[in-house]
Amino acid sequence: MGSRGEGSGRRPRPPSTPLTPDSHKKLKYMTQEIARVRRHLPAERKYAILEEIRKCTGNKPEILRREGIYTADVLRYEAIAREGAIRALGLSRPGRKSSKEVSLAEYEALKNDLARKDKALSEMAVEFTILKKKVNGE
Repeated sequence: MGSRGEGSGRRPRPPSTPLTPDSHKKLKYMTQEIARVRRHLPAERKYAILEEIRKCTGNKPEILRREGIYTADVLRYEAIAREGAIRALGLSRPGRKSSKEVSLAEYEALKNDLARKDKALSEMAVEFTILKKKVNGE
């Protein structure tokens, strides 16, 4: 039983393929084909992919293949989005928003504009009163 003959229970080795001068080219081609192409996606695109994957019911691998990304990339996008949301919510404060600061020059321009419009409105009110009296015969 201890001999290495035909009945030893081991499978025979497949014949090895002979190496040719072009073998390294085939190997290089195959590794390039398998290698992942690095792409830089803008943040908006990453978020859109993340939303699409969240909404999908069963074709997640298809989306990943189409976009050329891996599940690990999606997990990283989710972690970043979660951290960003927590940070943004931490900055928000309850209550009324603080008033906007206005420069002195802009304040003066707005004040002058209001005074001009107020004067025009009062002149129109006087004209309206005069016309009303003429129509009514007073």
